[in-house]
Amino acid sequence: MRLTFLGTDSENGKCPTLYKTDRGTIVVQGYTVTDAEAMNDVRDLADNETLVEVPRELLRYADGSG
Repeated sequence: MRLTFLGTDSENGKCPTLYKTDRGTIVVQGYTVTDAEAMNDVRDLADNETLVEVPRELLRYADGSG
């Protein structure tokens, strides 16, 4: 899989960031969710999945138009 940078609202090259893949999917770089209450609210999280928190404003990059 190859990633193409879409955008970030970060300063100094730190997360969160969005990328598109050559498989037609989106990859999110963000803050790992570790809050126990939040984790209790999650349904059907597979062993190979994780939760990532990003600012809503970052999603403006999701369509690739910046």
